[in-house]
Amino acid sequence: MWGAASHDQSTGVHRPLLADVVIVEPANTQGEPLFVRILLDSVYLMDQQLKSMIERVAELTRTPADRVVVTHSHSHAAGHFEPGRRSLPGGDLIDSYLEDLTAKTVDAAREALANLDEATITHGRARCDLAANRDYWDDEGQQYATSYNPDTPADDTVVVARVCDDEGKTRLTIVNYACHPTTLAWDNTLLSPDFVGALREVVERETEVPCCFFQAPCGELGPREGFVGDTAIADRNGRQLGHAALSGLYSMGPPRSDFAYRGTVISGATIGTWGWKPFDQERTSLASSCGGDAFTVDLATIDLPDSATLQADLEQLKNEQQSAGRDSKEALARDLSARAERCRRWLARLKVLPTNGVFPYRVTSFHLGDAVWITCSAEPYSTLQTTLRARFPNKTLMISPVAGDPQIAYLLPRARYGIGLYQEQPSSLAAGCLESLIEALTAFVAEATGEIPVS
Repeated sequence: MWGAASHDQSTGVHRPLLADVVIVEPANTQGEPLFVRILLDSVYLMDQQLKSMIERVAELTRTPADRVVVTHSHSHAAGHFEPGRRSLPGGDLIDSYLEDLTAKTVDAAREALANLDEATITHGRARCDLAANRDYWDDEGQQYATSYNPDTPADDTVVVARVCDDEGKTRLTIVNYACHPTTLAWDNTLLSPDFVGALREVVERETEVPCCFFQAPCGELGPREGFVGDTAIADRNGRQLGHAALSGLYSMGPPRSDFAYRGTVISGATIGTWGWKPFDQERTSLASSCGGDAFTVDLATIDLPDSATLQADLEQLKNEQQSAGRDSKEALARDLSARAERCRRWLARLKVLPTNGVFPYRVTSFHLGDAVWITCSAEPYSTLQTTLRARFPNKTLMISPVAGDPQIAYLLPRARYGIGLYQEQPSSLAAGCLESLIEALTAFVAEATGEIPVS
């Protein structure tokens, strides 16, 4: 995944890469189809590579294909499988790997479907400062670098979901957090889920049930300590997030209960007491509401680069890289390799981007009682979730990006365009698209939940 890497093929495995399937079937809604969510430990896969997986899972679950959503943990150490990489070392393994991945994911969906049962999802929040802003101004070089920026605060919200059966026994935990899994970078040669692996290990050891990771909007966020080759640092980052997630679980009361005011007790002072109040019939009905849909938002694209020029640039860079390698100019060869990789990625994007200036950006939004689960494409800045959470303070929002359309790359706030940030370089969408998406999602959540957004 790293242009600066001197290798193309992994040498081993740090931690297993997982494929998880979560199926939600509305309990009290007649005719509402299933919502199927596939979670892959990968940086991303191209939409065409996912087509067979989605179709087969949709057929198995008898679910419309647009309600089968694939999201990615976005680990940059999990392999890079764009079709244009088949000619590189290890590229001959891509097709067989994806076939195996699809088969195992279909098996997981079959098992999930067989295990559908009544469940209650309780959501909680915690805080974790693993993620840091990574838009760093390099004063000496007079340029922005993708690096730890200590001067700008980062969204530190952890959303935790606990899934319990009718007897109150936990079946699954879900952790939603915004942070690029970029602990491991060009010096690492092992396949790895990055910090997500140790996160799951910590939570699963304590709860004794599976833990799934939902990535959150993190276009400008990454680990404070990252871009290293040491897997111990990735594990340490994951343990930090894991213990934060556990603190969110510990804050929860019993399922189907609200923390409510009980009244006063006269003591040395007049004490106001609180406790857990079981849902009454009306509260149960409200909390059991479930529904949603998949839709698209039309967003403007930039003036796209010319593919012939990119191809010529790629060939020249490859020749120069080989020459630098023969002359033992390692730093120069690394830089040329990175620039060549940027050309490859743009060429892959151009094959699937529309040429009419409008991109149909895909979104799903499902409200589950007091919570709303949103998936969206590519890599928005965390402004997406912080703005929506401020507008809907009475709802728990779990927003997950990297759910397809990787050719878009990033969605930056309008004010961050034109200042030299890396995220703008690979991005296919024009300035203002993030704000347009926020407004569209605001309208959709308001309509679906009946909540009036806070202005």
